[in-house]
Amino acid sequence: MNKQELRKKFKALRTGLSEEEIENLSLKIANKCLELPVWDYKYYHIFLSIAEQKEVDTEFLLHILQGKDKEVIIPKSDPQTGELINFLLTDQTVIKKNRWNIPEPEEGIEIPNKKIEVIFIPLLAFDTNGHRIGYGKGFYDRFLASCKPGVQKIGLSFFDPVEEIREVYSSDVPLDYCVTPEKIYDFGLK
Repeated sequence: MNKQELRKKFKALRTGLSEEEIENLSLKIANKCLELPVWDYKYYHIFLSIAEQKEVDTEFLLHILQGKDKEVIIPKSDPQTGELINFLLTDQTVIKKNRWNIPEPEEGIEIPNKKIEVIFIPLLAFDTNGHRIGYGKGFYDRFLASCKPGVQKIGLSFFDPVEEIREVYSSDVPLDYCVTPEKIYDFGLK
């Protein structure tokens, strides 16, 4: 399957999930993340879920990060540049949905990409080589390419990997790990 076919297939699979299934699977993914060897860092980037797209609910993972006293960074997309601007999540952060229903900070303390050490990444599908498919706008690939070498890139998925994603481009940044409700896939890219 090509990227377009995989996007369609995995959007349909997510559409078939009930709210209760999403909540249960998201909690399992958050708990599975505790087994990752990434908890000695300080700066963690996490996406805020688009409920309308039935994404993995990152609220459980967010609570884990806050409970471990990590500095949590959340993105805001800039449609003019195709870049993510990243802000420190604080008690004063005001979150609003943008025109694509993405919850984003209105403003705040901007954190340079090079400071981020661990990134939890949204995706539609991933393969056994650590390649991922998002919504096709390239926001995360541009963001990941601008981070420091060695940043830990962790995908979150309700579903197991496909064997191979065709149409992998040089600008596609592979994952280090992908966490599903039952398993952590380690792509050994360190």
